[in-house]
Formats: sequence, structure tokens, C-alpha cells
Amino acid sequence: MDHKIIDGKKHALIIKDEVRGRVHALKDLGWKPRLVSIDIGEIGAVRLFIKNQQKACAEVGIEFENRHFPLDVTQREVMAAIHALNADPRVTGIILQRPVPRPLALEELENAIHPSKDVEGMSSSNIGNIIYGDSSLGPCTSLASVELLKTTGLSLRGLEVVVVGHSEIVGKPVALLLVEELATVTICHHGTRNLTYHTRQADALIVAVGKPNLITEDMVKPGAAVIDIGINQIDVTLPDGTPGKKTVGDVDFEGVKKAAGWITPVPGGVGPVTVAMLLRNTVLSTERQKKRYEEAMRA
Repeated sequence: MDHKIIDGKKHALIIKDEVRGRVHALKDLGWKPRLVSIDIGEIGAVRLFIKNQQKACAEVGIEFENRHFPLDVTQREVMAAIHALNADPRVTGIILQRPVPRPLALEELENAIHPSKDVEGMSSSNIGNIIYGDSSLGPCTSLASVELLKTTGLSLRGLEVVVVGHSEIVGKPVALLLVEELATVTICHHGTRNLTYHTRQADALIVAVGKPNLITEDMVKPGAAVIDIGINQIDVTLPDGTPGKKTVGDVDFEGVKKAAGWITPVPGGVGPVTVAMLLRNTVLSTERQKKRYEEAMRA
């Protein structure tokens, strides 16, 4: 593989090995990490996410359970299910699959998950904790992006980083994580007047907007690290001449890799490490639950 390409699959295996050891240590002491997934309605992409998460959990020894709700489920019913899981000591992690049907209030559901079991790191409490230097249960995709940036060997202290995208689930949290590392961070969004001006200044460029091939070769500083979080489906013509689909990121990979010092592919970059971070957060939540129990027993 080209030395410029950051292999997310390879790095995910390293994280999984670490998590597997921690899971085994917990099980030896009678504690079993258990992740419960909640999904609503029938969305093909969500089914794939769940399948990948279940497979990854099995690889490291984490118990996985999926709770599926029909499309017509009410806010009250989902809230009741979340509160029951919060109170269940056998459950050490909860993840709410997105998207949820429009009539449901996503933010209220996410914040209903107790912060100690919010292993996706999407509650207001866990995102807010980053401001105070605690990123231990931070958003998985943001953690994965910073993790992969660190694999380049670049010192984050003082690094000029441009984040393209300011979503609550990726752009804003990843900027906070980088500021905690003392990077100098610029956030660009649909209100930015000259995107290329900013991206050309970046020693590291992190892109998460959901627009295929938004970032082109001329927009990247030579030698920069490029972390592509986008996942998009585009129409292509297959070798046999029939129409098909291809998964691409927000970055024109073939063009940008000529200029970049490092670049993540899509697929195979941030995605696998995001799942690995979910596993790491799940085992961490179990370790913390064990610690709280032991402290209560000593009190």
C-alpha cells in the first residue's frame, strides 16, 4: 500500500487487540462488558452498521444485543426502554443508531442515555466534558480522526488544523479534541467565504460534510495530512457497462493523494477506527462501573 495512505483497518486491529486484553481481564474478575444497540424503523445502512458493530464486539469478547423498534414507536416508549437499560447493571454500554424517524426527538433520546453508558459519546454531558479536558467517552468518529492524525507522527501542539464541517456529531467535537491537544484550529462551514484560502493553510485537514469530492488537489497544502470522514454513494458505470454505486468520501482521493503527505481512504480509513473506538469506550464504561461498585462496597 502507498506509504501516504493511512490504513484504518490496520490501526483498528491494534485497538481491538488492546480492548480484547482488557475484556478478558474484566471477565476474569466476573465483569462482562455488554453493549445494547437501539434502532428504529427499517434503514438498510443502519442494519449494516449494526452488523459491523456486532461482528466487532464478537471479535473482542463484548456481548452485543440489538433492540429493534418499529417505525411507529413513540418517543415515550423509546425513552422508557432507555431508562430501563440505564438501570440494568448488566448493561455497560448503550448506542442509539441514527437516523431516527423524524417525529422522534433525537437530542432528547441521546441525552436520556446515562453519560456513563453513552459509549458513542453523543450526550451533551460527554461532549461538554471535552471542554474540561476529559475526552475519555468522547464521540467515536471524532476520537478516531484524532487517533489517525496521531499515526502520522505529526506533533499536534501548534499544528495548523482546518476542520471542514461544523456538525454536532463530528466537526465541533473534533475541533474541541484538537484544541485540547494545543493544535491551532480553524472551523470552516457553509458560511465560509473562501474555503480554498483556509484549506491551503492547513498542516492537517479534516473533512466531514457529506459532499463527494468537495476537496480537490488544488485545495490542499503540499505535504498536509488529510482525514476524510465523509461517506457518500455516487452513481458509476460498472465494468460490464451496467449502472452501479460506489462509496467515496468528501475528498477527491486520487487527486488529493498526489499533494497530501498522508490521506485516509474511503472506505477503510476512519470507519474501522470509529468502530474500534466504540469498543474501547464500551470496555472503559465497564471498568468505571466496576470501580464505582467497589467504592460503594467499601463505603
